[in-house]
Amino acid sequence: MLYKISKMIVLLLFRLLFRMEVTGRNHVPKTGPVIICSNHISNLDPPMVGITSPRDIYFMAKEELFSKKWLGWLLSRLHAFPVKRGMRDRQALRMGLKVLEEQHTLGLFPEGTRSKTGKLGKGLAGAGFFALRSEAVIIPCAIIGSYKLFGKVKVIYGQPIDLDYMRKNRASAQEVTDLIMNEIQKLLNSNK
Repeated sequence: MLYKISKMIVLLLFRLLFRMEVTGRNHVPKTGPVIICSNHISNLDPPMVGITSPRDIYFMAKEELFSKKWLGWLLSRLHAFPVKRGMRDRQALRMGLKVLEEQHTLGLFPEGTRSKTGKLGKGLAGAGFFALRSEAVIIPCAIIGSYKLFGKVKVIYGQPIDLDYMRKNRASAQEVTDLIMNEIQKLLNSNK
């Protein structure tokens, strides 16, 4: 309930603050496990993807955000779970797989951190890990804009990425992540 209310409030707030444009929402399947992979340019990216997605999303969030009890409580109610950055966090990996096993949507920012230049960085192998270990549909997503007050922010959801070939040929998690990042870059380039 808190998730739905928060989503409505943030949607209204973002509509007041930014000129939002969203395309490709129809590419996100209505049912089944889904992984939405987006570029990461701002702390506002998770709520922006969260309010523009047609489905509720579970996000990984850096562990430090959960150190304050009230913030940890709030984030967990908003479908976020902690991840230790800079190391392989088995508990976070298990939680992400559980989200997908339960037919939910997992939101990932494969770069692992915000881009300081605004350009798409190298993706970490985690996105590929979840793609290979699940039957989830992978949806690339691009956020374009600077979140300047009353400025335009565009969110583009791309078509599902076909991973059948990579799954059959036992591609590595990094190879799959690289493919996902290429698809995100194509969405970013399509706006030029």
